Amino acid sequence: MVVGETHRESRRRDRGPDTDGAAADPRALDRTERKQLDVVRRFGTVGSLMLAIGSLGAGAAPVFNPVVHLPVLGLLTRMPTVSLTLAFLGMWLLTLAWLALGRLATPGRVRIVSIPQLARTLMMWITPLVFVVPMFSRDVYSYLAQSEIAARGLDPYKLGPAAALSDNDPLTVGVPTIWRDTPSPYGPLFLTVGKWISRLTHEHVVSGIVLHRVLALLGLALIVWALPRLARRFGVNPASALWLGAANPLVLFHLVVGVHNEALAIGLMLVGFELALKRMPKATPEGPFPPWQPGELRWYAIGATVITLGAAVKIPAALALGFLGVMIARRRGGKLRQLFAVAGGLGVIFLGVLTAVSLGSGLGYGWVNTLNTANSIKSWMAPTTSLGFGAGGIGLLLGLGNHVDAAIGVARVIGTVLGPLIAAKLLWDAFRWKVRPLVGLGVALGAVLLFGATVQPWYLLWAALPLAVAAADTRVRTLATILCAVLAVVGPAPTGYNFDGHVFVLTQANSAALIVVIASFVLARKYIPKARPPAADEVTTGTP
Repeated sequence: MVVGETHRESRRRDRGPDTDGAAADPRALDRTERKQLDVVRRFGTVGSLMLAIGSLGAGAAPVFNPVVHLPVLGLLTRMPTVSLTLAFLGMWLLTLAWLALGRLATPGRVRIVSIPQLARTLMMWITPLVFVVPMFSRDVYSYLAQSEIAARGLDPYKLGPAAALSDNDPLTVGVPTIWRDTPSPYGPLFLTVGKWISRLTHEHVVSGIVLHRVLALLGLALIVWALPRLARRFGVNPASALWLGAANPLVLFHLVVGVHNEALAIGLMLVGFELALKRMPKATPEGPFPPWQPGELRWYAIGATVITLGAAVKIPAALALGFLGVMIARRRGGKLRQLFAVAGGLGVIFLGVLTAVSLGSGLGYGWVNTLNTANSIKSWMAPTTSLGFGAGGIGLLLGLGNHVDAAIGVARVIGTVLGPLIAAKLLWDAFRWKVRPLVGLGVALGAVLLFGATVQPWYLLWAALPLAVAAADTRVRTLATILCAVLAVVGPAPTGYNFDGHVFVLTQANSAALIVVIASFVLARKYIPKARPPAADEVTTGTP
């Protein structure tokens, strides 16, 4: 939101017609920029279509793939390099289209893309991806297997798919080998919903994938609902927030295509934060603090409940309660006694809701013991694991023996301590109002997950989405943009496998895709929006 623009004026402009309204509204895109927007939309839509077609042969398809015997479509399953090339082409086109769109959504721009324009763009890009084979990860098959375990009345927090369902079960066969003997690391709310899906689909893998994708799209809808509202509240242009958040290629690739349950967890977390602040008046953090508004405490409780439901899907969402508590404590006077009182109240809500969900689901508190399930793998993207490999490798070179596992263990212990310490420091800084609470939340989530035992590209969304609605600092947004763009194209292979011994296949496919992308970029370069510096009278400001 620009300086001097009221909430009502911002919403009126966002609802305005997608026509040449430059004369009526100087902040609307002019004719040339709308033409550029149209080209960017088409560029990204072609990328989505390429990704959808490539997924037929390069996706993380079920072992019993129904596409194999279909005319024409089944041909792609027998041409893996061609399918991979199409998938990589789609990834590059979508990522470049997102970066180009960002030039029309830069905070402080004289003329900026509106929310309806962004919403139509997002719909064009997402629609082809709704129908694709899962890609980049096979986690959705773990969701199906673990949900079926719960549906059969067994304990998914004690039994892995192989032990509970048997090795030959269609649901177990789709689960990566490394996860077949491990219990579920997901919260009781997610497995309860998954149990309902299993009862509806009766172990039919494709139907189960479809319903889990619907669940991921529901989470994305929650994110889209919350992003512009939180952005207005924190003084960031809502269109810029939607661009960095919902249109982000990591969201498209890993939440929509990859069907990850982060969509639901992050969606509930952001919606809960917005609901909690529904009646909180805007005031300077130093005071004076206005009188309490009717229903204010009730909305705090509702918001905290929704955030806790997000934590019942994936536990990192619980960190949002700390930063919400900081805002409420400052609202009540900003003293330590208010901070402890608010922390106690939110703690009661958190434990009460989690207990209700855990016991109501029939699964109990077994999920507490499985939160570290991911520690069983060694992710090269995790700094602690990479540091352990490096230290162990140096030991081998010096003739000290093979101590790689020990070095990784030590590095992970350091990360386990360092991440929460950074989060605690950010909580204190937010309480003293040295950092905005949602900015602190984004950085804290990033630190906790970055220093964890396992890091995946989609984990960055825990940090990027809160930063999208509260970070007005250009450097922070630029860094987030670069990280998202890089991880979008260098993350896991579309098939969900690592291609050990066949890396040349990925190299060949990516090289062919890049040749086409470069040629397309050269042909469309005159329609790419130009980067423009912010105007002096359009600088965004932040309000608590």
